[in-house]
Amino acid sequence: MDSKTRAKLRGFANKIEASVIIGKDGITDNVLNQISMNLDAHELVKISVLSADEDYKQMLSFLAEKLQAEPIQAVGRKLVLYRFSSKKKSGHVLRENQ
Repeated sequence: MDSKTRAKLRGFANKIEASVIIGKDGITDNVLNQISMNLDAHELVKISVLSADEDYKQMLSFLAEKLQAEPIQAVGRKLVLYRFSSKKKSGHVLRENQ
């Protein structure tokens, strides 16, 4: 993914609320499933991490690898992932918001 596309997705992510919360138990199978379902439905997902003692960039990389998604950004305790969804019927994030 090129830097222009990543910047555009960061801009879209600023406008959305976190739809997944990673709690004190960390990344569980349920959290991975929830993130995957959100990626299928919306393509762009903002994640809030409640634990203060995490390496957020490392967590973002781990999630991206596990879910075959693109890491977009890690700012503070907010992480953003993008994954193209062929299941999405209403259009895709990058085309919808041009």
